[in-house]
Amino acid sequence: MAATHYYLYIVTMTVMHSSATPPDRKGDPPVWELGPSVDPQTLLAGVDEVGRGALFGPVVAAAVVMPQSALPQLVELEVKDSKQLTPLRRRKLVGYLQELAFDWRIGYATAAEIDRINILQASLRAMRRAVLKLAPRPALCLVDGRFALPELPMEQVPMVGGDRRSPAIAAASILAKVWRDDLIARFAQRYPEYYLASNKGYGTPAHGQALQRYGPSPQHRLSFRPCRVVSPHPSSED
Repeated sequence: MAATHYYLYIVTMTVMHSSATPPDRKGDPPVWELGPSVDPQTLLAGVDEVGRGALFGPVVAAAVVMPQSALPQLVELEVKDSKQLTPLRRRKLVGYLQELAFDWRIGYATAAEIDRINILQASLRAMRRAVLKLAPRPALCLVDGRFALPELPMEQVPMVGGDRRSPAIAAASILAKVWRDDLIARFAQRYPEYYLASNKGYGTPAHGQALQRYGPSPQHRLSFRPCRVVSPHPSSED
């Protein structure tokens, strides 16, 4: 079956979601697999980004590729949107996901790129970078969000609320979240004044007060309003 027709066979999960599962906020049904006419070994990728709303650091994306036949195992593991999981549960799932996946890769766009091209375009760029690193290459890529990735050499399906509707995208969200959290933890040692260990680079009162006192670091997103402060960052030569 041609890759361009895969999206016609996306079907909704009916048995493996309990009635207690909260519905998608936009009323979209959960999506979990391609239709029965597609080979179970068809390689499917999920891709998602994290850190889009942060004030500090890169926007990070993960892409994960696995056969369609592995998706029910993700459901059994209760893989879901990383924001719905505790840090301990996310980290535990990473090991399982790495075993199930044929490959998984990280892509990111730096704070400087975000400032130059805007956060939306940077997020798409990070996701595209992650997908293009995958080997083997998937036949179909499920992308979290409403926008397609530019110049992607494979069929793709943008999916609003994808991290809640697709286990493959949810798996990518977990991998991206854990990778980014580890990155921010390393930055926290370099920039302790911004309380990154607790805020993960997002805007909090303490983070805002630190910006006012110390100015933005080289890793802050100057195109984001809270980072546009008068106080200059101390010179590295001081």
